Amino acid sequence: MEHLDAISVEELQDALDSVDGNKPTQRLLAAIAYKNGVTQTELAQWYDVQRRTIYSWLKRLDTDESLEQAVSDDKRTGRKRKLSETEQEEFEETVHEPPEKVGIDAPAWTPALVQQYLEDAYDVEYSIPSCRRLLKEAGLSYQKPRRTAAEADETEQEEFRDEFKKSGGRWTSP
Repeated sequence: MEHLDAISVEELQDALDSVDGNKPTQRLLAAIAYKNGVTQTELAQWYDVQRRTIYSWLKRLDTDESLEQAVSDDKRTGRKRKLSETEQEEFEETVHEPPEKVGIDAPAWTPALVQQYLEDAYDVEYSIPSCRRLLKEAGLSYQKPRRTAAEADETEQEEFRDEFKKSGGRWTSP
């Protein structure tokens, strides 16, 4: 099946100048190469994709849409959030405070602690990776203990180790 009979290389190059993103650029470059005699099999090898993918890229250009629209993917909104915007803001304010402020006996927030808190406070279930993402979105970053200098006070080191063992690591504001 011949593709792109009604489209010139110049039209493809003009469209290339006005698209943003890797995928649309890649699709247009593949179309230009195809118009210049490169086979779909060769293109599939170049781009490390299946031949069927190249076929789809070329076929999507056989449309009445503009070339820019044809090579671009539709916007994807993703899944609806479990927390409302207000709940999300409340949660973010909460994790910027120590867990003791909300009655939890722990020295620092952990993903597992956040998971339990969200279930208790908002009646929503999140996975541990999602809890990590929520902590990151709240502006916190994971901090691991660093080795301490040999001349540091041993009592302070011991207190720090004891506190850190309880938390298993901590999320802190940068």
